[in-house]
Amino acid sequence: MRRLAGLLVVPLLLLTTAACGDDKGSDSASTSMTNGLPTITEGAKFGEKPTLAKGEGEPPKDLKVNVVSEGKGQTLKKGDVAQVDYLGQVWDGEEPFDNSFDRGEPFTVTLGGGGVIEGWQQALDGQKVGSRLEVSIPPELGYGAQEQGSIPANSTLVFVMDIVKGTTLPTSAKGTEVAQDNIDLPKVGTNTDGEKPSLTVPKKDAPAKLVSNYVIEGTGPAVKATDTLSVKYQGVLWKDGKEFDSSYARGNAPVSFPLAQVIPGWQKGLEGKKVGSRVLLVVPPDMGYGDQEQQGIPAKSTLVFTVDILAVQ
Repeated sequence: MRRLAGLLVVPLLLLTTAACGDDKGSDSASTSMTNGLPTITEGAKFGEKPTLAKGEGEPPKDLKVNVVSEGKGQTLKKGDVAQVDYLGQVWDGEEPFDNSFDRGEPFTVTLGGGGVIEGWQQALDGQKVGSRLEVSIPPELGYGAQEQGSIPANSTLVFVMDIVKGTTLPTSAKGTEVAQDNIDLPKVGTNTDGEKPSLTVPKKDAPAKLVSNYVIEGTGPAVKATDTLSVKYQGVLWKDGKEFDSSYARGNAPVSFPLAQVIPGWQKGLEGKKVGSRVLLVVPPDMGYGDQEQQGIPAKSTLVFTVDILAVQ
């Protein structure tokens, strides 16, 4: 999904199996540390914007998850979508580098679907909706040796995370099959077993304009430009059918993203389509990456996608 995002401007945590779970050690003698992590000095309750003390000493070498308060909702698992309010701070920092509380909008993440740093994926797996977590993420599960804005390279990150909502997604598009009778367009499989559908690109000239066609028409609400989508997708080059990206290749888990923050061909092609649908997108260069090469996608490429729209938030 990172390729689709292009010049994505999103919360800093967007980007890449240590065990995680409750870690209920004894409190440190220092008031700035609680159960081995920086103390939440203000806003300690679920739903309140927290304030974190500065970490003391060496940070944990592995992922560390403290359950500050456990919720009573569903237990999150791979493939679920979670909406999470959060505040993030570097271990030895005194001010947060990012938080969703001020924006008034939780961040949406699909477990197992990438789209966020690996430490988030591991910390959320197996936790209950309604829980507040405090999490320490070592560099290798965060941004590693890469500097990210105000976050120095090789930083240990500390997050307070409130799991506001969890949703179990369908595994596939489901609805009414739509005839694919244009021989000049790619043909897409109509399986609904959750596996990747077949995709055959004809040996013809690519269309000059955006194509957005139902393969399976669902019955859900129409996608709005402001929605965050949860989808399964694959992308291939028109010229040779070579796959350059696929959620199916990353554990067959859905991915979630704001529609407003992906390439124009996705924005225009998916807006108005019904949730539950499978859509064929043929994206001309001017609605994809144009003259820019993108990690194996040649400049001026026409792109072909299948997209299963599983849910919107």
